[in-house]
Parts: sequence; structure tokens; C-alpha cells
Amino acid sequence: MEILLFLLFLVLLAVLSAAGITVDSRDSADWKPTDGGRRWTSRTCCGN
Repeated sequence: MEILLFLLFLVLLAVLSAAGITVDSRDSADWKPTDGGRRWTSRTCCGN
């Protein structure tokens, strides 16, 4: 029964996501581009 409720919850989330009702709560300020899986860092702060 618990598995059925869990699957129903996942289906509900999928439907709400497809309808555009869900919101991404992550802050995009810490998203940085990656280069081959390594995080890219800017070199503009110290004039190197």
C-alpha cells in the first residue's frame, strides 16, 4: 500500500511539473559553468 501511495505521489509531481506548476527553489547564483566536469572559475578578481 505504501508503494502505491509513493507511486501516486510521483505521478502527481510529474503531472504538476508538466503543467508548469512546480517551482525550482534553487538559487541560480551558485550555478557556474563546467569544463569537462570541473567547475569553471573566473580569474577577473585578482588581475592574474
